Amino acid sequence: MNQVGVIGAGVMGEALIAALISYGTAPASITISEKRKDRADELRTRYGIKVEDVATNVSKADALLLVVKPQDMATVLDEIKGSINKSAVVITFAAGKKISFIEQGLGTGNPVVRVMPNTPTLVGAGMAAISLGAGVSADQSKFVSGFLAATGKVIEVSEDLQDAVTATSGSGPAYFFRFVEAMVDGAKALGLSEADATTLTVQTIVGAAKLLDESGKSATTLRENVTSPNGTTAAALASFESHQLGDVVAQAMKAARDRSQELA
Repeated sequence: MNQVGVIGAGVMGEALIAALISYGTAPASITISEKRKDRADELRTRYGIKVEDVATNVSKADALLLVVKPQDMATVLDEIKGSINKSAVVITFAAGKKISFIEQGLGTGNPVVRVMPNTPTLVGAGMAAISLGAGVSADQSKFVSGFLAATGKVIEVSEDLQDAVTATSGSGPAYFFRFVEAMVDGAKALGLSEADATTLTVQTIVGAAKLLDESGKSATTLRENVTSPNGTTAAALASFESHQLGDVVAQAMKAARDRSQELA
């Protein structure tokens, strides 16, 4: 892509700018449109990118990243549809908003790619799932997969699975953070200081995640390996099961999936 436009330069927008540059896109080829002038100036100084008004930006972009909130998407589409480069691939990062919503909101026939990223993108350990709309070329698909791979891992799914992706990896980091909070609170209740409880919990979970990622073994196998019959781990896991941990997680994920569908 010769010119890449980014609409919305919040935390995720900045992470995607960094990914584009890491992928090999020249900073001078990236243009952002951001309502907050101080934020736009900050990113221009930090990355060497350009700042333009929305109409100018979208008229030049070969690839246009829409990094806006779902509730703002309709307004943004109405704003850009009169100026957009008709051959640009439009890449949407808004939870719940379907490809058809983007296509209808623009009415310009631009090819659309729907992406569900997550917040670990900010540290290069993200998980993104993409779905391709009609008319997306092989080069456009390669570009999207390529720069997202600079933020972590990428998979392609059919669009009807995007709400499930949202409930799994999109919202998933928050589930993890809530579990960490609960472990820290549990450790404090057993007498550990907050500092020690936090250090023990965070490093334990970071190490467990690294072991799961690098060992090639399933979570089930690793859990079984650390669980001695009638031991301390077995006692803790039995408590989880008595409180239907699996059902609690499944219900939470369904709630997230259902809310994603409501946002469509």
